[in-house]
Amino acid sequence: MRVILAEDSALLREGLVRLLAEEGHDVVAAVSDGEALVAATGEHRPDVVVTDVRMPPTHTDEGLRAAMEIRRSWPEIGVLVLSQYVERRYAADLVSDDRGRVGYLLKDRVAQVGEFLDALDRVAAGGAAFDPEVVRRLLARTSRVDPLARLTQREREVLEKMAQGHTNASIAATLHVSRSAVEKHVGTIFDKLDLGHVTGFSRRVLAVLRYLQS
Repeated sequence: MRVILAEDSALLREGLVRLLAEEGHDVVAAVSDGEALVAATGEHRPDVVVTDVRMPPTHTDEGLRAAMEIRRSWPEIGVLVLSQYVERRYAADLVSDDRGRVGYLLKDRVAQVGEFLDALDRVAAGGAAFDPEVVRRLLARTSRVDPLARLTQREREVLEKMAQGHTNASIAATLHVSRSAVEKHVGTIFDKLDLGHVTGFSRRVLAVLRYLQS
């Protein structure tokens, strides 16, 4: 797998380069800001880019803006955001993108090497990988009516896994239930969210978006 890394911490950047190299991946570029990330992506056309959120010059959302530009310009390239921050608006945009090849992990996951590498593989293969904590914050309750109120606990668990990018088969394996049970839960979720008769859009994406709070 050909990878580009964007991380302004030299120590973490070099650590990730070494980790990926040891796993047999080819790190074709390692940069420290959003502009360099976009330029390197256009030059090398990697399989996946891994980017932080806050990088020079303002240390706000440069990495995520670069990630969104890459999604627009080269949709065939996977994007895995790796940050200690959940930037809610851009995270919601990434979750709502049903084209796959996208993920958002918190940096704590780097300590869990297997999960990080699994997420990278899933994104490169065309899937999605969202940290449960990212999803939890996006689906957090507000002072308004709880959008999850009509769902059972099991249906909430299924919806959370959907938002992380899992397929029905993967949800079934994770929750230790049958695939037919998951399919039934998904159908019930659509009905409870008044999405049962929606056409022309991905009901799976709309089910997640219905609860995203900005």
